[in-house]
Amino acid sequence: MCAFISVCFSRRVLPDIISTVEFNCSGELLATGDKGGRVVIFQREQESKNRLLSRGEYNVYSTFQSHEPEFDYLKSLEIEEKINKIRWLPQQNAAHFLLSANDKTIKLWKISERDKRAEGYNLKDEDGRLRDQFRITTLRVPVLMPMDLMVEASPRRIFANAHTYHINSISVNSDYETYLSADDLRINLWHLEITDRSFNIVDIKPANMEELTEVITAAECHPHQCNVFVYSSSKGTIRLCDTRAAALCDRHSKFFEEPEDPSSRSFFSEIISSISDVKFSHSGRYMMTRDYLSVKVWDLNMENRPVETYQVHEYLRSKLCSLYENDCIFDKFECCWNGSDSAIMTGSYNNFFRMFDRNTRRDITLEASRENSKPRAMLKPRKVCTGGKRKKDEISVDSLDFNKKILHTAWHPKENVIAVAATNNLYIFQDKIN
Repeated sequence: MCAFISVCFSRRVLPDIISTVEFNCSGELLATGDKGGRVVIFQREQESKNRLLSRGEYNVYSTFQSHEPEFDYLKSLEIEEKINKIRWLPQQNAAHFLLSANDKTIKLWKISERDKRAEGYNLKDEDGRLRDQFRITTLRVPVLMPMDLMVEASPRRIFANAHTYHINSISVNSDYETYLSADDLRINLWHLEITDRSFNIVDIKPANMEELTEVITAAECHPHQCNVFVYSSSKGTIRLCDTRAAALCDRHSKFFEEPEDPSSRSFFSEIISSISDVKFSHSGRYMMTRDYLSVKVWDLNMENRPVETYQVHEYLRSKLCSLYENDCIFDKFECCWNGSDSAIMTGSYNNFFRMFDRNTRRDITLEASRENSKPRAMLKPRKVCTGGKRKKDEISVDSLDFNKKILHTAWHPKENVIAVAATNNLYIFQDKIN
């Protein structure tokens, strides 16, 4: 298991609580969305001979307001500006494109740089005022002059009015022309160039809402096969669908579910079995799901049980009653793969996050806090004591702060660099050998 150190200037205090974190395809840019509807993009420092240790640093590249609060007058409901998901599109030219979504609306943003400006217009002065046409006696050719670098974020598409319920997932397809968006009961397929219509590919809404037994919690496209996608449910099941079989994928191609042990069933079993996140591996062979207490890795060729199960915070099983009372049991933790699919990461409470090595089956608990975010500081493993005599470096399970939680994490697609969101702080750590 890699040892991680804090990157210089890694702790960014952002204006509002971070609600999503996402690296772009190269890992050179890192985007965060917050509950205030803002998107903040960080850019990685370029390595130089004079600043060899700055390679892992990420500095603010662009900040813009993605969504504003709205009001649905037909339903008398306020629509929050909170950014639920951000997804980058593969870079095709000098500009970058990303999708950002709140509860109802998805926007496609173009992020571009400008370091030159045109001067020498014929019909207007340099300050923009129109010139008197009768005094124009010569024809000038505008020229481009250097200027201070300016990063512009401009909305290119707005995809709206397609979701009755709150959007919980967006995922860009491997054809790079379409993407899917999912809410509690429906999944829609969009074309990136078409904003006025989408295709409904999954609809689990019953004719009578009193018969509703489960909702969609997450959805993702396969990384290589543009016709395959999966979605998870609040009942702990995962359905893999193939759009080649039917346009409306109400009938799944594969159904993944682990049989429940009757001896361990309790009042909380259904709640903690709800899947909060699902992610395909980069290879496309496996997928990972996160429920309240564990992370599971599934082989797409084996539906009856996961091939790997990792306990994230099993010591909380005895605390489920109090976690239910303070609503923490409904927290939705995300999970992510490293670039080679050999390790996985997910969050926990007390600003702890867990990493699991799939090859050695070793695991480690690390903490994102101001104390260990000093530049080049080594992260020390943390351990939770569940009972008996507590050792010096251990923390008692009764001392855990459930208001401090790591819900959103991201792993650089090529290197051992990770981003961890803790309330309104963003921490960036890198492998010490870098």
